[in-house]
Amino acid sequence: MDAVDGTEHYEKTSSEPPASLLTIVLDTNPHAWALLQPTLTLSQAVANLLVFINAHLAFNNANKVAVIASHLQRAEFLYPSPHSSLALPSKDAPQTLHDPDTEISDGLLSVPKPRLKLNGPRGPAPTNGSAPSLPRSNTAHPTDDANIYRPFHQVSTALFSSLAHLLATTTANSISSTPTTALAGALTLALTYINKQTVLLTPTSSTTGATTSSLNASPSLTSRILVLSVSAASPTQYIPFMNTIFAAQRLQIPIDVLSLSGSSSFLQQAADATNGTYISLDSRQGSSSTGPPPAHGLLPTLLLAYLPDATSRTHLISPTQASVDFRAACFCHRKVVDIGFVCSICLSIFCEPPDGAVCLTCGTHLRLGDYGARPAVVMRRKKKKDRGRREGTGTPAPR
Repeated sequence: MDAVDGTEHYEKTSSEPPASLLTIVLDTNPHAWALLQPTLTLSQAVANLLVFINAHLAFNNANKVAVIASHLQRAEFLYPSPHSSLALPSKDAPQTLHDPDTEISDGLLSVPKPRLKLNGPRGPAPTNGSAPSLPRSNTAHPTDDANIYRPFHQVSTALFSSLAHLLATTTANSISSTPTTALAGALTLALTYINKQTVLLTPTSSTTGATTSSLNASPSLTSRILVLSVSAASPTQYIPFMNTIFAAQRLQIPIDVLSLSGSSSFLQQAADATNGTYISLDSRQGSSSTGPPPAHGLLPTLLLAYLPDATSRTHLISPTQASVDFRAACFCHRKVVDIGFVCSICLSIFCEPPDGAVCLTCGTHLRLGDYGARPAVVMRRKKKKDRGRREGTGTPAPR
């Protein structure tokens, strides 16, 4: 009986696809959305984004999503909401801020749009000789509605609440003083959130054999980042932006970019380095026949190009870029240069040698050699003349 060991454990393999974590970075630059207002408003973009999020969550019950706002001077989570009072409203609190029917326009909240309810208006119906109806409670929790799928309602409620809080706390001084957003900070938050979720879902065991098998097994979570950009990244964020690109490349996390306005060289490099998808859906294409306006082409582009995760893309042909702009921005004049001077310590780029040959970022003395010095003029050597051939004393030509 001692030879019988009933404690042998077998490794359980699951045939289910791994869960997918989609982290969306939403550019909420007020300046850029004001320019896009004739063709695409922020409310329309958020509505299309919610449809895309619902489609991602509907693929697998274990799929996760996170939305981060790249705002002026800061980056903030929209979902999961950092404000517990906004994400989980009380039953007795008014729901004007948490109503998904609230319209966001021009950075402000407007009056909720009236919509027809399938179950009739809220509250008890008047009795005018018809059949009595059941009383309806006005203090019902918003997540208790049986007509709405709970994960969809939780995401939409938290997203609208956090976005309304973000826009309400934005001052006029911050809008006038900062024309760009903290895109590098938003990507850093996305990577930290992905790392946290990966650690939480990684199986661990006290035994060495189980730990080794879990490391060699297939990943339990596939992650990717989607950047919905409406403005270019600032050249001052070049170093932290490139650090996030290298970190995502090391972790094998693709960065997908959907540009709604213009084309950013930094985002092109991010998508190319991490094997992501970059598509520019410029609003100026709406007046030509080359592409649809963003108001009509945003949702189809999201569903067709960005809905498949990293596992599904191995069986598909993803859109690729025709050309990638690998130019970098100089740190002295904020210009995109083709050829420049690079500091060997901090990798800062300058379009011309700085004053005193000192790096403006780290203070390192740069050795420029003989750059800028006037080249030495060397006198051209005169050739000797052949007098014999000129006098006719050379070898005669055969006749």
